[in-house]
Amino acid sequence: MPPTQAPHLVADIGGTNTRVALSDGGVLRQGSIRRYANQAHRSLAEILQKFLTEMATDDCAGLCLAVAGPVQGGVAQMTNLDWRISATELDGIGNTTRITLLNDLQAQGHALASLDARHLHALISGPPAPATATATKLVVGAGTGFNAAAVHHLEGRSFVTASESGHIHLPQHGETEQALASHLAQQHGIASVEEVLSGRGLAALHHWRCGEQIAPGALIDRMAADDQARQTAALYAQIMGRVLASLALIHLPYGGIYLIGGVARAMAPHLTALGMAESFAEMGRMSAEMAAFSVHLVTDDYAALTGCAAYLEAQRDAPPPLSA
Repeated sequence: MPPTQAPHLVADIGGTNTRVALSDGGVLRQGSIRRYANQAHRSLAEILQKFLTEMATDDCAGLCLAVAGPVQGGVAQMTNLDWRISATELDGIGNTTRITLLNDLQAQGHALASLDARHLHALISGPPAPATATATKLVVGAGTGFNAAAVHHLEGRSFVTASESGHIHLPQHGETEQALASHLAQQHGIASVEEVLSGRGLAALHHWRCGEQIAPGALIDRMAADDQARQTAALYAQIMGRVLASLALIHLPYGGIYLIGGVARAMAPHLTALGMAESFAEMGRMSAEMAAFSVHLVTDDYAALTGCAAYLEAQRDAPPPLSA
């Protein structure tokens, strides 16, 4: 039987695409997921209205939007897209004023408890999962951009912190990484993590190494057979390991580190084969501590939507804030 109450609308707004779905009781409604190219639309409001028309739905119980950018005071500024999203400006879409904006990594964090084990693949094995469900987890996204969010469990509920971790300083271990950081600082003012570990960062890393301009997808396709592409993959894996290790020591995610995003997924075979685990473990006098952390790849394209639905369900007994 169809649901008797109005559904929630959930959306995952990335730098390239927006995914939208309906949810009921914290579960995505089967057959409702749609994906839209951002460049083909003038605004998020246009996408949401188009989606509701396609769903033949006028009323929603509320909206929860996962945005690839910082959220403050009910306003989100996309990091890799020239969109400013305001909860106030979206009032009335779906005939509701209940609008929640989350950073996209926060939404991914809220999804962890609901992920199917088939969508989790170990990249670095750690000790058995703690017996308690309160262990902190860390979600790290590598796609159009790069970011991370810690997932804490307090009084039976999840609390996911927001951050802009992609814009921290790049590790500089050894002459190659120092030379890369100097090059990036000259171009961008600082050498940040996102300028290497995002999709455009991967392409820029290859261009810096050998002078070839190539799209990230085409570069990844060549990594199995082309020596220059493989050397780029090895340097990328090395830097990814160092960045994950630094984030691990900041947040102590004994519940695991979870890599998400299109670039992370496409690079996963090269991360495991070309040295990510070795650089992850190479932390001086803290090297022994690194064995306490595991790293997993998440292959669920719709995890952020699931996270939005889970967040709304957890908040159902209280008025949702404009931002979290």
